[in-house]
Amino acid sequence: MKLLSTLLVACGLMTTSMAYAAVDADAAQALLKKSDCFKCHAVDKKKDGPSYKEVAKKYAGKADAEDKLYKHVTTGPMVELDGKKEEHKKIKSTDAAEIKNAVAWILSAK
Repeated sequence: MKLLSTLLVACGLMTTSMAYAAVDADAAQALLKKSDCFKCHAVDKKKDGPSYKEVAKKYAGKADAEDKLYKHVTTGPMVELDGKKEEHKKIKSTDAAEIKNAVAWILSAK
């Protein structure tokens, strides 16, 4: 009986965390648009930067994918465009949850 109770609690917690993990696609796209990300990226085709589908494929199955992409969009690392190095623009938000939602949306691109 104790094992059954433990399993039910665990299943309930997993369901709750999955509900909170749902991506708000509209909010993610709005933030990416506000941040001018679509200037260099598209969902399914290469522009100056890789498509979000390519990014999702690159990070697929990697445990640190969210952390790496979060760091990339918030720190402005150097990237190469047309043979020139320039700083990647930072996402225009300081709200970690909002940024994580956008990162999750990018990683879910199919």
